[in-house]
Amino acid sequence: MEIANNKTQCFKCNKKKITFTCEGCSEKFCLLDLTEHQQILNEELHHIINNYDQFKQKFNEQKPNPYDLSLIDQINQWETNSIEKIQKKAKDCREIVIKSLQTFLNDIEMKFNDLNEQIKQMQKENEFNEINLNYLKNQLLKMNQELNNPSNMSIEQDSQSFINEISIISLEKPKFNKWEQNAITVAGGNGQGQKLNQLNYPNGIFIDKNKNIFIADHANHRIVEWKRNAKEGQIIAGGNKEGNRMDQLYFPSDVIVDEQDHSIIIADSDNRRVIQWLNQKQHILIDNIHCFGLAMDKHGYLYVSDSVKNEVRRWKIGEYDNEGIIVAGGNRNGNQLSQLNSPGFIFVDYDQSVYISDQNNHRVMKWRKDAKEGKIVAGGNGKGGNLNQLSLPHRVIVDHLGQIYVADWGNHRITRWCEGKEEGEIVIGGNGFENQSNQLNYPMGLSCDDEGNLYVADWRNHRIEKLEIIL
Repeated sequence: MEIANNKTQCFKCNKKKITFTCEGCSEKFCLLDLTEHQQILNEELHHIINNYDQFKQKFNEQKPNPYDLSLIDQINQWETNSIEKIQKKAKDCREIVIKSLQTFLNDIEMKFNDLNEQIKQMQKENEFNEINLNYLKNQLLKMNQELNNPSNMSIEQDSQSFINEISIISLEKPKFNKWEQNAITVAGGNGQGQKLNQLNYPNGIFIDKNKNIFIADHANHRIVEWKRNAKEGQIIAGGNKEGNRMDQLYFPSDVIVDEQDHSIIIADSDNRRVIQWLNQKQHILIDNIHCFGLAMDKHGYLYVSDSVKNEVRRWKIGEYDNEGIIVAGGNRNGNQLSQLNSPGFIFVDYDQSVYISDQNNHRVMKWRKDAKEGKIVAGGNGKGGNLNQLSLPHRVIVDHLGQIYVADWGNHRITRWCEGKEEGEIVIGGNGFENQSNQLNYPMGLSCDDEGNLYVADWRNHRIEKLEIIL
């Protein structure tokens, strides 16, 4: 408190007195009113302390008992109800099996008793020949076969769940990322060519944890790596003209990096093979496949789209000698929810759901793990440039909020979609198809780094563009 030099008007009693200034509210009080003012502040502090103690007690009561929370109670109730449904279904099925088995055994027993009487009768009368004996043998053989194969039933599992699915939905409005609209060229951009500072129709791209960029340099038949802030790239696969030798590539369409062993996995599209490059050694993982897009999930499973068979298959790591498992499509080309039409790039999320750029259907499909059909999550309203349409979509990626980003190739733009929404929004592009920093010319590849910056393979501009996130 600061003592005033002259008598001034007290804020409380409005009398001219020697006053003191409260540094909190900056008002002047006489000594009497200042004491009262201080008492009011003390009471307010005690009130805050009391509220704090109440909150602390409430927090301590909940802390050791998290299962008392209402959301946990709801999950527990869902678990109980689901278990009860499963138990009831299992009980009903067991009763059917037991009843059927009992009926079967009763039937066998009757046949056995009847046959036993016939044998006794033959022995008693001592009248039988080869025909009678063959008959007995055949009857015994039939009963043995029936006994060894008692069930004419099997288990059929319906892929449609009879238990309601639950998921946790945040009520907090997500903060949607925004990016600078003037992109920065981080690779290529020096015209079409095969020099180390040039690209030739770049397709798929992959950004590693060090922000190095791996590019399927499509028409140069090579994979190039551009180190962060580098002026030129370095060839890490191919680059020996087009061909089918082990050291050659033929129009590679996509590339990913297995950061477990630092190997490069390439969709060697026109050679119809998926090839692995590790320490300058090449190994064919999958052969005779019209591969286009690649993805790898958190368990190390490799996913490959086949643009001719209109399907996506999955392989377990190290088990590439088999045919893999179809996880999407595989029902000829078409526009039904169970079909694909020239699937291109793919993305796999943490739940092993597969997102597919269904190019000729101008849509992005999401296939949940083990699903029999997919769901349209972007486009699907015919080819066009409206916000509810796509035009030959290429790379698709999904962020941690489930937002879907699409390289909308024919519309020269990147769009963002939220699952369940009818329309997307433009992230960048849609301003014509020249080579300005806010324009794209048939965007093909799309990726992001761990900071949320977006990278676009600007196909016909022969460059990789970086959109810096606005924090």
